[in-house]
Amino acid sequence: MTSELQDRADIVDVCVRYARALDRRDWALLRTCFAPDVAVEYEGMDPIKGYDALERVCRAALEPLDVSQHLLGNFTVELDGDVAECECYLHAQHVRAGTAGGEQFVVAGTYRDTLRRDADGWLITHRTLDVVWTAGNPAVLGA
Repeated sequence: MTSELQDRADIVDVCVRYARALDRRDWALLRTCFAPDVAVEYEGMDPIKGYDALERVCRAALEPLDVSQHLLGNFTVELDGDVAECECYLHAQHVRAGTAGGEQFVVAGTYRDTLRRDADGWLITHRTLDVVWTAGNPAVLGA
Protein backbone atom coordinates (compact mmCIF):
# COMPACT_ATOMS: atom_id res chain seq x y z
CA MET A 1 0.00 0.00 0.00
CA THR A 2 1.29 3.46 -0.86
CA SER A 3 1.53 6.24 1.64
CA GLU A 4 -0.69 9.32 1.59
CA LEU A 5 2.32 11.53 0.85
CA GLN A 6 3.29 9.35 -2.11
CA ASP A 7 -0.27 9.43 -3.44
CA ARG A 8 -0.31 13.23 -3.20
CA ALA A 9 3.04 13.47 -5.00
CA ASP A 10 1.86 11.07 -7.72
CA ILE A 11 -1.33 13.08 -8.27
CA VAL A 12 0.56 16.37 -8.57
CA ASP A 13 2.92 14.62 -10.99
CA VAL A 14 -0.03 13.68 -13.24
CA CYS A 15 -1.05 17.35 -13.43
CA VAL A 16 2.49 18.58 -14.10
CA ARG A 17 2.99 15.85 -16.72
CA TYR A 18 -0.18 17.12 -18.43
CA ALA A 19 1.23 20.66 -18.65
CA ARG A 20 4.58 19.41 -19.94
CA ALA A 21 2.84 17.22 -22.54
CA LEU A 22 0.83 20.18 -23.85
CA ASP A 23 3.84 22.47 -24.17
CA ARG A 24 5.95 19.80 -25.85
CA ARG A 25 3.05 18.61 -28.03
CA ASP A 26 3.81 15.14 -26.68
CA TRP A 27 0.51 13.38 -27.29
CA ALA A 28 1.78 9.99 -26.05
CA LEU A 29 2.71 11.61 -22.73
CA LEU A 30 -0.65 13.38 -22.58
CA ARG A 31 -2.42 10.02 -22.89
CA THR A 32 -0.70 8.84 -19.67
CA CYS A 33 -2.59 11.50 -17.69
CA PHE A 34 -6.17 10.56 -18.52
CA ALA A 35 -8.53 7.62 -18.27
CA PRO A 36 -9.81 6.54 -21.71
CA ASP A 37 -13.35 7.56 -20.70
CA VAL A 38 -12.36 10.98 -19.28
CA ALA A 39 -14.98 13.73 -19.22
CA VAL A 40 -13.70 17.30 -19.61
CA GLU A 41 -15.44 20.63 -19.21
CA TYR A 42 -13.44 23.63 -20.41
CA GLU A 43 -15.29 26.88 -19.75
CA GLY A 44 -16.79 28.26 -22.95
CA MET A 45 -16.67 24.92 -24.81
CA ASP A 46 -18.98 21.96 -25.26
CA PRO A 47 -18.23 19.03 -22.92
CA ILE A 48 -15.56 16.64 -24.16
CA LYS A 49 -16.10 12.90 -23.74
CA GLY A 50 -13.25 10.43 -24.04
CA TYR A 51 -9.50 10.79 -24.35
CA ASP A 52 -9.43 10.74 -28.16
CA ALA A 53 -11.81 13.72 -28.33
CA LEU A 54 -9.73 15.56 -25.73
CA GLU A 55 -6.54 15.03 -27.71
CA ARG A 56 -8.22 16.35 -30.87
CA VAL A 57 -9.24 19.53 -29.01
CA CYS A 58 -5.72 19.99 -27.60
CA ARG A 59 -4.07 19.43 -30.97
CA ALA A 60 -6.43 21.87 -32.71
CA ALA A 61 -5.69 24.58 -30.14
CA LEU A 62 -1.96 24.08 -29.67
CA GLU A 63 -0.42 22.79 -32.90
CA PRO A 64 -0.89 26.12 -34.75
CA LEU A 65 0.99 27.97 -31.98
CA ASP A 66 4.65 28.89 -32.00
CA VAL A 67 4.90 28.19 -28.29
CA SER A 68 2.84 27.75 -25.15
CA GLN A 69 3.69 27.58 -21.48
CA HIS A 70 1.28 26.07 -18.95
CA LEU A 71 2.23 26.80 -15.34
CA LEU A 72 0.39 25.06 -12.48
CA GLY A 73 0.49 25.78 -8.76
CA ASN A 74 -1.32 25.95 -5.42
CA PHE A 75 -2.28 22.27 -5.46
CA THR A 76 -4.77 20.80 -3.03
CA VAL A 77 -5.41 17.05 -2.96
CA GLU A 78 -8.14 15.17 -1.10
CA LEU A 79 -7.76 11.40 -0.99
CA ASP A 80 -10.46 8.76 -0.51
CA GLY A 81 -8.90 5.35 -1.12
CA ASP A 82 -8.44 4.89 -4.86
CA VAL A 83 -10.27 8.13 -5.72
CA ALA A 84 -8.99 11.67 -5.29
CA GLU A 85 -9.98 15.28 -5.90
CA CYS A 86 -7.27 17.72 -6.95
CA GLU A 87 -7.47 21.44 -7.54
CA CYS A 88 -4.73 23.68 -8.89
CA TYR A 89 -4.26 27.10 -10.41
CA LEU A 90 -3.40 27.49 -14.08
CA HIS A 91 -1.55 30.29 -15.88
CA ALA A 92 -1.18 29.46 -19.59
CA GLN A 93 0.54 31.65 -22.15
CA HIS A 94 -0.02 31.07 -25.87
CA VAL A 95 1.96 32.71 -28.68
CA ARG A 96 1.32 32.67 -32.43
CA ALA A 97 3.41 35.09 -34.46
CA GLY A 98 1.65 37.23 -37.01
CA THR A 99 -1.83 36.96 -35.48
CA ALA A 100 -3.84 40.07 -36.33
CA GLY A 101 -4.69 41.94 -33.15
CA GLY A 102 -1.77 40.60 -31.12
CA GLU A 103 0.44 37.53 -30.87
CA GLN A 104 -0.20 36.52 -27.24
CA PHE A 105 -3.14 35.19 -25.24
CA VAL A 106 -3.03 34.34 -21.54
CA VAL A 107 -5.56 32.21 -19.70
CA ALA A 108 -5.62 32.01 -15.90
CA GLY A 109 -7.95 29.75 -14.00
CA THR A 110 -8.45 26.70 -11.85
CA TYR A 111 -8.43 23.03 -12.79
CA ARG A 112 -10.71 20.82 -10.68
CA ASP A 113 -9.95 17.14 -11.24
CA THR A 114 -11.26 13.79 -10.13
CA LEU A 115 -8.70 11.00 -10.37
CA ARG A 116 -8.75 7.26 -9.80
CA ARG A 117 -5.92 4.86 -9.14
CA ASP A 118 -5.66 1.78 -11.33
CA ALA A 119 -2.87 -0.67 -12.12
CA ASP A 120 -1.00 2.05 -14.05
CA GLY A 121 -1.28 4.65 -11.28
CA TRP A 122 -3.43 7.77 -10.97
CA LEU A 123 -5.45 8.97 -13.98
CA ILE A 124 -7.72 11.96 -14.41
CA THR A 125 -11.32 10.80 -14.94
CA HIS A 126 -12.99 14.21 -14.88
CA ARG A 127 -11.53 17.67 -15.39
CA THR A 128 -13.16 21.09 -15.17
CA LEU A 129 -11.42 24.33 -16.11
CA ASP A 130 -12.87 27.47 -14.56
CA VAL A 131 -11.39 30.53 -16.25
CA VAL A 132 -10.73 33.39 -13.81
CA TRP A 133 -9.26 35.93 -16.23
CA THR A 134 -7.72 36.29 -19.67
CA ALA A 135 -5.47 38.86 -21.32
CA GLY A 136 -4.41 39.48 -24.88
CA ASN A 137 -5.84 38.30 -28.15
CA PRO A 138 -8.18 35.27 -28.11
CA ALA A 139 -7.63 34.90 -31.87
CA VAL A 140 -4.24 33.36 -30.99
CA LEU A 141 -6.23 30.24 -30.03
CA GLY A 142 -8.52 30.57 -33.01
CA ALA A 143 -11.32 32.17 -30.97
